[in-house]
Amino acid sequence: MRGSDERAGSLFSYVDIEERVPASHPLRKVRAIVNAALAALNADFAKLYAADGRPSIPPERLLRAALIQILFSIRSERQLMDQMHYNLLFRWFVGLGIDDPVWVATVFTKNRDRLLNTDIARKFLAAILSEKAVTPLLSDEHFSVDGTLIEAWASMKSFQPKATATSEPPAGEAGSSEKGPKTASEGRNAEVDFHGRKRSNETHASVTDPDARLYRKGEGKEAKLCYMGHALMENRNGLVVEACLTRADGHAERNAALAMIEPRADRPVRITLGADKGYDAEDFVNELKSMNVTPHVAAKAKGSAIDGRTTRHAGYAVSQRIRKRIEEAFGWSKTIGPAAKTMLRGLDRVGAQFTFTLAAYNLVRLPKLLAA
Repeated sequence: MRGSDERAGSLFSYVDIEERVPASHPLRKVRAIVNAALAALNADFAKLYAADGRPSIPPERLLRAALIQILFSIRSERQLMDQMHYNLLFRWFVGLGIDDPVWVATVFTKNRDRLLNTDIARKFLAAILSEKAVTPLLSDEHFSVDGTLIEAWASMKSFQPKATATSEPPAGEAGSSEKGPKTASEGRNAEVDFHGRKRSNETHASVTDPDARLYRKGEGKEAKLCYMGHALMENRNGLVVEACLTRADGHAERNAALAMIEPRADRPVRITLGADKGYDAEDFVNELKSMNVTPHVAAKAKGSAIDGRTTRHAGYAVSQRIRKRIEEAFGWSKTIGPAAKTMLRGLDRVGAQFTFTLAAYNLVRLPKLLAA
């Protein structure tokens, strides 16, 4: 018998939103880990809010919604709010009931930005890794480090001369070498001819995002306004254990690596740190050795600071093979997450987003690791 296509409206629904999400859905395991991490941050959340007044959006729901935006590659907060109107899976993960109103996009953004700072993002990452089931997955002896460029939310037209700019950039500073006059037409988005104008971070700064720096990835590459993100990975399962963001310059990678590995080097047994050739500098290698860290850094063909006493051991080859897995975290954060080109401005806000994105990367990998 053919069924009827007539729609019979229902005034009430007696199916709980919890029952609409399959028991085997991968977000169930992710949500359990997230809830435990958020519970561990309860005292930190309490310090950010007044004891009285009108209730704000619960911080737990703000962070769950921010995770949904990253995990499902939702490009804007407005689109996120639109999808939460009708997507029951998103409502369930965030903690909203079927009849609960969805927040205005601007209200959500302002509340999230106030909450999601660099400190909270770092504590959230640490809370995930400190879970009882997650701790055995981590190595406390072998690590890898690397950095990646994050394009800033600022155009090259915003890179304008400083009020007290000098004509020549310092030695070794990244910059462009265009020479020639600058012309501009009338209008809001004026056309500018950059050819012949020599620009550097010493003489110019972005008026849109002053924290962004002009930097190029290598010889022959174009210079872009960007930040530099850094990650420290443990080598057992390739989980990110520390992340930070700095202004882009030639020494940022090595300085960030020392800052991230130093707290983990305070132990009687030596630990190892794998890295690529960009970290093969004598001062960096000597600093690691003074901290009781064996530098498993890829050696340059000429003038390397890594000698045969390090490369002869089998562990060196293992570290060089495993350290490349940190690129998986960067690749995920730029294809699924928002790290390819941030839509935020300022070192603190972009840094919080970068750390939170790498925490989301860990959450994606943990269900499979815990099931193994």
